[in-house]
Amino acid sequence: MTTQIPSALQEIIEDFQGISEAERLELLLEFSESLPELPERFAEHPELLEQVVECQSPLFLTVEREDSGAVALYFSAPPEAPTTRGFASVLHEGLNGLTEEEILAVPDDMPHQLGLERAITPLRLRGMTAMLGRIKRGVRELG
Repeated sequence: MTTQIPSALQEIIEDFQGISEAERLELLLEFSESLPELPERFAEHPELLEQVVECQSPLFLTVEREDSGAVALYFSAPPEAPTTRGFASVLHEGLNGLTEEEILAVPDDMPHQLGLERAITPLRLRGMTAMLGRIKRGVRELG
């Protein structure tokens, strides 16, 4: 399978790459404020979400196929974890609503393309890479 970055995600990457390193962390924090709330059916049943244990802060996600065939992503991260919420929001904005094939074609190292290596710890960056990996695994399990 060839790797390819979907246009919405490519725009986000270009936004990060187009600003200084100092501004990148601020942009990530802005993303953290736009992470959609969980639908009630998940908020009332957190066991339906999978924890991404590689994240330093509690992060839970799930993947569903909509009737249209598009993939829907849902994330739960506490407000006091803005970096984790920011990563989740970037992935939500860049991948939600795409096809399974489009998501599976995203390069595994995509989080590194945001240029945050100096702004955040390697452990936090590994958490975002793990989120992407869990999303891809969830998509494959949709079968």
